[in-house]
Amino acid sequence: MEMKKRINLELRNRAPEEVTQLVLDNCHCVNGEIEGLNDTFKKLEFLSMVNVELSSLARLPNLSKLQKLELSNNRISGGLEVLAEKCPNLTYLNLSGNKIKDISALEALMEMKMMKRKMKLVQLRDMGKRRKKKRRRKRMKMKQAQNWEREKRKWVSHT
Repeated sequence: MEMKKRINLELRNRAPEEVTQLVLDNCHCVNGEIEGLNDTFKKLEFLSMVNVELSSLARLPNLSKLQKLELSNNRISGGLEVLAEKCPNLTYLNLSGNKIKDISALEALMEMKMMKRKMKLVQLRDMGKRRKKKRRRKRMKMKQAQNWEREKRKWVSHT
């Protein structure tokens, strides 16, 4: 099913101005571009376009209220600077399964408010996880050493 038709189905006799969530997963976009989505979706907060063969975000409309954007399993390899310009309130972005090969394609996202706020949180969480893993490994090694000593004592007492 083409993206335009899918959008009409998802509207369910509502005006685009009323819609807050739009799921367009597994529909087909012509020429790898967004079709049928325009600036009239003023209240849109969640948009999912998973596996729609999308290769360009150039035709993404201004979605100032958009907070969550799912773009996984598409053909996107660059042009992400459009997101910073057209979706200023984005707090969640999923780009997994796309054809992004170079980290320089993600540099445009670093200018977004979302990334500036979240980057520190992610770094702190990762540091906490690493510390926990390190402590867990240390405890496991100590337990293994204690178990080894216990087994060693059993063998010595049996001989």
